[in-house]
Amino acid sequence: MIEAVGLTKRYGDKTAVYNLSFQVRPGAVTGFLGPNGSGKSTTMRMILGLDNPTAGAVTIGGYPYRKLPNAPRQVGALLDAKAVHGGRSARNHLLSLAQLSGIPARRVDEVLGVVGLQEVAKKRSKGFSLGMGQRLGIAAALLGDPQVLLFDEPVNGLDPEGILWVRNLMKALAAEGRTVFVSSHLMSEMALTADHLIVIGRGQLLADMSVRDFISANSADFARVRTPDTEPQLREKLGSALAEAGGHVLPEQDGALRVTGLALPRISDVAHEAGVRLWELSPHQASLEEAYMRMTQGAVDYRSTADQKAGLQQPLPPGAQPPMPVPGQGQPGWYAPPPPQQGGQPFAMPAPGAAPAGPYDGAQAGGHGAPGGPSAGAPNPYAQPASQAPQAPQGQAPAPAAAVPPPAPQQAPVAAPADLTKPEDPR
Repeated sequence: MIEAVGLTKRYGDKTAVYNLSFQVRPGAVTGFLGPNGSGKSTTMRMILGLDNPTAGAVTIGGYPYRKLPNAPRQVGALLDAKAVHGGRSARNHLLSLAQLSGIPARRVDEVLGVVGLQEVAKKRSKGFSLGMGQRLGIAAALLGDPQVLLFDEPVNGLDPEGILWVRNLMKALAAEGRTVFVSSHLMSEMALTADHLIVIGRGQLLADMSVRDFISANSADFARVRTPDTEPQLREKLGSALAEAGGHVLPEQDGALRVTGLALPRISDVAHEAGVRLWELSPHQASLEEAYMRMTQGAVDYRSTADQKAGLQQPLPPGAQPPMPVPGQGQPGWYAPPPPQQGGQPFAMPAPGAAPAGPYDGAQAGGHGAPGGPSAGAPNPYAQPASQAPQAPQGQAPAPAAAVPPPAPQQAPVAAPADLTKPEDPR
């Protein structure tokens, strides 16, 4: 069993953990939850004796980690899967750990089989993927067959099959009477794996209870009720009847009703007495993620803000070339994608005061498919000024604008073969 009493850790002016007390009991998977920067990793390091607490104490089986006889055979931990010498093979890494702890070499091959790395046991760990590194770290934690196990984000980088394997492994270890302490940010996985939860925020304890009690204490259960869509008057009638019976009714966006304060049998009785047919009557319980977000919303240190994309856009540098003109653009029947941009710019910036153009500017300018005909007031950032319009050769009448087809894509000039550039032989 792991027991922390008044655990406190300060780094200068920053308090990472403050007066934290909890117990991790054997025979169950205990989830350790909290936002980034809440002190989870610091707490685990103090449990393993890697950091000394400023105040308080934490023990494993009644002893501090450093006073445990042959601690690696009593406690296994995965804190950083990358803490491996990249030049060693997976087997040699585990073999060196086994020799330091007096563990038989045959145990190395056993745990390699447990984590599924027996086929790559002789490969250097620096070539391992993130998921393979996680498996190797779990193998190191299991090496001494310990009774107490600590895992920090054990499913990080694993594929769905690997996540399912870790979940079953945690449950199997706890079923054998071991103490299993797991830190994770995957709420859906914790809901399927953990039996008990310890939640901290900004270094302080927020909750220490079972998963079921945690969800019930931090969420409001409700019933979802739906009447026939073809008879909207029944929905109003049922809502009034439920409100008179003491329920709190809120409409849902899809036309259903969210009812709190009444049990499902009572809702059914009220609907029957009101003569209302029901298409749906189902209970709804918040997920672990919803309950967790509700509890920790005031303990989050890192919050994102709106992405102000307009602030990332810079004007074109002086002397930059404008977009290539497209003859006939904006005329009835015209349709073409925007022209290629010049100067290496990924997007052409419109002139000051011009409205932005969409990917199909012809539709905005009253082209093909634009309802209502041409819009004379809509400026076109890609349209060529009248003063720069191409002139027809002298003596020829200019062709109508609508008859000018879009120009073909320009291709790089092809160099002539070398023998064609030589002067002809006079003979």
